[in-house]
Amino acid sequence: MFGIRSGETMAREINRLTTKTVEALDEPGLHADGAGLYLRIDQTGSKRWVMVYFWRGKRREMGLGSAAPVTGVSLKAARLAAGAAREQLAQGIDPIEARRLEAAAVSPRTFGEQALAVIAELETGWRSPKAGPQWTASLKQHAAAIWDRPVAAIDTPDVLSVLTPIWQTIPETATRVRARIERVLDVARIEGRRSGENPARWRGHLQLMLARQIRERGHHAALAYEQLPDFIARLRARPATAARAMEWAILTATRTSETREATWGEIHGDVWIIPRERMKAGRDHRVPLTPRLLEILDEMAPARAAGDYIFPGDQRIEPLSRMAMLMLLRRMDVTDVTVHGFRSAFRDWAGDCTSHPREVIEEALAHVVGGAVERAYRRRDALAKRRALMTDWATFCATPAGSNVIPFRA
Repeated sequence: MFGIRSGETMAREINRLTTKTVEALDEPGLHADGAGLYLRIDQTGSKRWVMVYFWRGKRREMGLGSAAPVTGVSLKAARLAAGAAREQLAQGIDPIEARRLEAAAVSPRTFGEQALAVIAELETGWRSPKAGPQWTASLKQHAAAIWDRPVAAIDTPDVLSVLTPIWQTIPETATRVRARIERVLDVARIEGRRSGENPARWRGHLQLMLARQIRERGHHAALAYEQLPDFIARLRARPATAARAMEWAILTATRTSETREATWGEIHGDVWIIPRERMKAGRDHRVPLTPRLLEILDEMAPARAAGDYIFPGDQRIEPLSRMAMLMLLRRMDVTDVTVHGFRSAFRDWAGDCTSHPREVIEEALAHVVGGAVERAYRRRDALAKRRALMTDWATFCATPAGSNVIPFRA
């Protein structure tokens, strides 16, 4: 009754796309080639091949690879992969499950094992020795739900089960965790331990599933610079190591960790050279030492024989505790202020009360100044100009309350 369809008609139904069509299409959505093979174009414009089929009454979508020109899977290869999947379906085999089992059989490894292997390989090239432990701790804590799952079996629902609970509550951590999971799974795919699309991929994938994060970026709570002279006077009256460390951090405008972990070996006359391994910007930072800072070194000298840290902790062989300076603030009844906030106080003072150039002020804070081209030509760190700036800062901090003397350098 219906007649026999010609070979040409059948070809049109199962080979609807051409290479030129694939390159030209840009409308987001599914574009059928026939027999379950589709070109999926995401909202971002990225293209990938998928095989759509029903398994036990449920729609399933199996990724067959990127359709990017040159580097992606060709139309011919996608058709061959789709044909292989149809053969498995005809045999009563779920192609997605078969692929997972095949990958797991070739290289059985849990996500946790894969993560530790990736971290061990990468940390040899990381600048900070803290990076490896931070990766490990974040994944063990927040990816605990998938830690013991086969790395070949991790899918999008697994990744979402990790990210959804923390996506809005701790957005920065969640973003780092997602990127780390993606890196671990990418390495696993390269090593042949899993196949298919990366379920932790952001662009065109999780980007479409997770809500926009709401991040409140605030300033570090800081003491107004007008109050610093009185605070410094109170600080100098306290004999604790934490008091000396805090005054050092204030007068050098350095970060808490940079001060806590300062060693005698970093002192070179009247210059403190913080090695790049301890700097956020990843480059050595020279800090000019004012007379008061040299006095602090003299005060801390008796503890030098016990270890290399200028501001040692209770055991003398470790640096001062992370909480020591913060607890000192609490004991001094200085609330709603962070130690890091003293850097903000310095920046406000320098901008409001002096005519020191902005780039000199930013250099004192170890901030990256200017664009790549400007930095390429400007190789010096303006140490002499920064010495003048830090001398003015030390003078201001030692100025008695009520004095009208405010350092101002033309």
